[in-house]
Amino acid sequence: MSAASARPTVSEREARQVAEAAREQEWRKPSFAKELFLGRFRLDLIHPHPTPSTEQVQRGEEFLAKLRDFVETKVDGGLIEREARIPDEVITGLKELGALGMKIDPKYGGLGLTQVYYNKALALVGSASPAIGVLLSAHQSIGVPQPLKMFGTPEQKERFLPRCARTDISAFLLTEPDVGSDPARLATTAVPDGDSYVLDGVKLWTTNGVVADLLVVMARVPKSEGHKGGITAFVVEAGSEGITVENRNSFMGLRGIENGLTRFHQVRVPAENRVGPEGAGLKIALTTLNTGRLSLPASCVAAGKWCLKIAREWSAAREQWGRPVARHEAVGAKISFIAATTFALEAVMDLSSQMADEDRNDIRIEGALAKLIASEMGWTMADELVQIRGGRGFETADSLAARGERGVPAEQLLRDLRINRIFEGSTEIMHLLIAREAVDAHLSVAGDLIDPDKALGDKARAGMKAGGFYARWLPKLVAGPGHIPGAYSSFHPAGHPDLAAHLRYVERNARKLARSTFYAMSRWQGRMETKQGFLGRVVDIGAELFAMSACCVRAEMLRTRGENGREAYQLADAFCRQSRIRVEELFGRLWTNTDAIDRKVVDGVLGGAYTWLESGIVDPSSDGPWIADTTPGASGKENVHRPIR
Repeated sequence: MSAASARPTVSEREARQVAEAAREQEWRKPSFAKELFLGRFRLDLIHPHPTPSTEQVQRGEEFLAKLRDFVETKVDGGLIEREARIPDEVITGLKELGALGMKIDPKYGGLGLTQVYYNKALALVGSASPAIGVLLSAHQSIGVPQPLKMFGTPEQKERFLPRCARTDISAFLLTEPDVGSDPARLATTAVPDGDSYVLDGVKLWTTNGVVADLLVVMARVPKSEGHKGGITAFVVEAGSEGITVENRNSFMGLRGIENGLTRFHQVRVPAENRVGPEGAGLKIALTTLNTGRLSLPASCVAAGKWCLKIAREWSAAREQWGRPVARHEAVGAKISFIAATTFALEAVMDLSSQMADEDRNDIRIEGALAKLIASEMGWTMADELVQIRGGRGFETADSLAARGERGVPAEQLLRDLRINRIFEGSTEIMHLLIAREAVDAHLSVAGDLIDPDKALGDKARAGMKAGGFYARWLPKLVAGPGHIPGAYSSFHPAGHPDLAAHLRYVERNARKLARSTFYAMSRWQGRMETKQGFLGRVVDIGAELFAMSACCVRAEMLRTRGENGREAYQLADAFCRQSRIRVEELFGRLWTNTDAIDRKVVDGVLGGAYTWLESGIVDPSSDGPWIADTTPGASGKENVHRPIR
């Protein structure tokens, strides 16, 4: 069978239907971000800032102290970068420390840390070596522990979680060489055979896959008598017969990660290893990612903190034209951006994580927004640090050290952070995912009205339902607390910057964003889903408003605790002022943009109209297909799987 014939053929509409079916359809709990996109600024959902219990803090701080000692004495980030591998003894030490089980319940041998302290631990270890942060995150955030915690049977938890907590590394296998964020075309199959399933297929970019002991594999079960079929999740022993890790992939950054290409050939998996029912695999994956994505902001917060430290120390030591470079406005603006943005990203991460711990709110949008803004801003902060460092920012740490200077790996940070804009949902996919959730209330009342396939009777009923909803909703978007000068006055204590004004701005612009979204739906109706540029800007505005809100709430929390409150207010004020400029630009670009001409240019590029523009170069790419052949079958390559014992 050829790779082409093995790959399911689906239309765009069918692909969307698969993704829609995997969405969590109901909103059983309140969501600050969902309300924000609807023009309702529910400050009461995040203020006062939720906090962990004393016992949770004590347990978390005790582990952080042990972890800090370990990374300071046992981890050589430069060695990992040079050798592109985490030493086995470091991974063994992390196992002994209990780092594999940070999020696993103590009754299964884990540490039972909260999401807040799990993220603090990832930030700490990731600052020593981002590759270690990825190893631990991929294992616990999306690997075996999280899906089993949410969807596993008691028997599965008893069998696998103790192993994951102390000894076994896990990996998550969804992506295929020709399938990324379009799982409707998933080709790996799991064919029922008695009390087992037989897996065949190829998985790409399996982080931890090279060293994993356990795998979470997404495969398509064919529909047959007694089998519902569909994309299904399985826990698979990595050492099973028929599994071959054919390649250990290498990348521009994160050089120490154990990421591979894994082939399954007639791999027998017991039916008792299936997680959830048949057809629930994609929903399990998406639900797992709701909190799993919060690990990426942790690495970005750590990067921001390090960028700030290096920028401060370097800019005070380096003089230009008789003054430290930090005193030159062009450089000072970059330092201010790094400081304010680091404060904001930590505010977003801690707020989202604490809400996840309390489980009082639905954080599917908050988690996605945190990942989106952190990955974009983290990359920008690293880029600004390289610019502040000048030529030294472009030079490697080893080269700097070899000629007698401090070995600052700024260029490595830039390379390491770049993947975060792609990992666990690219920025473009995150825009679409969040936009779908943001307009859910509209589609629930007016979806049939704009669906071309619905009958006239369905449209008539939808029209009546939508009329009632909008008659109640639209008038509330005209005015609100954001227009009242004294609103949110508790955020303007004497002697502090005025954060109340920023909260009023958020309230006003949440309503403006909701009005803009409604107008766009009225204008484009069923074509709204194709307006990806518009939807992306809507989401980016929402992300900025969310970050501003988190900043203000965090600053007020720190003030009431007596923990650098005045400085926190200043950083929150700086971020909000910077954010407001970005928000105004995004609002302007909702309706004044180059989307139409861009589409024409793309048509020309794909049609070959501009091939003359490509002349005068040579292409250094090697020969070979754009996408490797993934025809099912036995592997002809050496197995590079190397479990760490």
